[in-house]
Amino acid sequence: MSSLDGKAALITGAASGIGKAIAELYARHGAKVAICDINQQAADATAAEIVKAGGQAVGIAMDVTDEAAVNAGTDKVVETFGALDILISNAGVQIINPIDQFAFADWKKMLAIHLDGGFLTTKAALKHMYRGDRGGIVIYMGSVHSHEASKLKAPYVTAKHGLLGLARTLAKEGAAHNVRAHVICPGFVRTPLVEKQIPEQAKELGISEDEVVKNVMLKDTVDGVFTTVEDIAQTALYLATFPSAALTGQSIVVSHGWYMQ
Repeated sequence: MSSLDGKAALITGAASGIGKAIAELYARHGAKVAICDINQQAADATAAEIVKAGGQAVGIAMDVTDEAAVNAGTDKVVETFGALDILISNAGVQIINPIDQFAFADWKKMLAIHLDGGFLTTKAALKHMYRGDRGGIVIYMGSVHSHEASKLKAPYVTAKHGLLGLARTLAKEGAAHNVRAHVICPGFVRTPLVEKQIPEQAKELGISEDEVVKNVMLKDTVDGVFTTVEDIAQTALYLATFPSAALTGQSIVVSHGWYMQ
């Protein structure tokens, strides 16, 4: 595997959790990373940490549901780094409710962030990746829920399934321009997003928080262990440095055996 020396990466939702772990690992492997997040202050703080550690990074405010903001932010990345080689579409939120009680506004918010955000950032990135058939790598943050369903998560499951279709279509369309696409599908990773779900699911299901962890989140893993942000970052590094289009349009599940393809 080659390094990421000189490559420019745009990572959404990168001020914390999985996105931050990917940004930090990419920077250690020589990439210039754009920390894109809806929270400008948090994005700047993460970028500053990476720079202090010897990497190259910039913080950029980006609402992935706003086409103008996505286009402007992406153009700023290219202006700053001179190119865009890797897009990690990672920004996400979670709202828990059964279908019959799910507010339509919450449904639309979930699909806008996960699915519209994936589309808008891809379209903005391709303007630069397609130019002169320069090429690039687009990685979507899916989930085991890209392949399976769970109660209380209808829009999340729907959006994560949709990202598979987007990635596979891009893999076919982008091949002529040397663009490859993938979906990383983590199991439960103990990020703030997942921590928030534990009491919510306990209340909704009428069980304890320990039971949510053991009997809901980790019950189908082979070892009862959470996937880590480092596991996902290493997977993103592997996909970004794979040397050919022999690996494109793929869904890579990282879940301690929860779901096996």
